[in-house]
Amino acid sequence: MAGRYATALFELALESRALDAVKADLDAFDTLLTDNPDLLRLVRSPVFTAGEQVNALAAVLEHSGIGGLAANFLLFVARKRRLFFVRNMIRAFTALLARHRGEVRAQVTVAEKLAEKHIVALTDALKSVTGGKQVDLDVNVDPAIIGGLTVKLGSRMVDSSLRTKLNAIKLAMKEAR
Repeated sequence: MAGRYATALFELALESRALDAVKADLDAFDTLLTDNPDLLRLVRSPVFTAGEQVNALAAVLEHSGIGGLAANFLLFVARKRRLFFVRNMIRAFTALLARHRGEVRAQVTVAEKLAEKHIVALTDALKSVTGGKQVDLDVNVDPAIIGGLTVKLGSRMVDSSLRTKLNAIKLAMKEAR
């Protein structure tokens, strides 16, 4: 379902030459969802009627400066009672836009925040692996991996975290008994 809605929005944005504006507005809305638990509850909860969601969403969009095609799309999704799925729609739209631009998205998980020079080095390394395509990094911090990093680039995944290495040693020690 998310793919169909995202494809429709992408085609409208492409036709209107508003890809960047729609992307910026969707990113702003996604940030609002992340930062505001009440808005997230409004989006996810089936308790609210479509009318209540549309009215509340219209006020939020106006207050946050989100307008145009993205606002119309979000209000349409609310009227169709599909607002609970909007984050997946935003991710699908972002993926369509990246493919259109020739970009590749990489998900990187690290134990602690990376310095800017390490982000640049990682981006350059991934760029060389993808044949020179622009790489957009999505860096997540997860202290549970202890150290190292995991990288997911398309269907490929490289896990060089200390947690995985320690688990492998633990398993090898169990098998040696």
